[in-house]
Amino acid sequence: QVQLVESGGGLVQAGGSLRLSCAASFSSNAMGWYRQAPGKQRELVAAINRGGYTKYADSVKDRFTISRDNAKNTVYLQMNSLKPEDTGVYYCVAAPLIGTILTNSASRGQGTQVTVSS
Repeated sequence: QVQLVESGGGLVQAGGSLRLSCAASFSSNAMGWYRQAPGKQRELVAAINRGGYTKYADSVKDRFTISRDNAKNTVYLQMNSLKPEDTGVYYCVAAPLIGTILTNSASRGQGTQVTVSS
């Protein structure tokens, strides 16, 4: 099973930016991020496959950008114009397909906390 190590979370004021990184022990076709906030269902934030196809949650379109470096087995999430509702634990995930990222076939990192203050 692929091992995923995240970094880059933290505390930021509304309107600020953060960049999350996730290094995988080996390559997976689909990689992405989902978030979990207290009392809310987990939400797929963004995903990207090896060919560069991307998918975003409507709530983050035009604010977040996902990218990956296939040579380094690393995926990034650039988060701009952050809002308090973006607060949560962000998990890096790897899966065979983007459509399987939220299933049991996906591997997940330990999570990194993102807190956006108003």
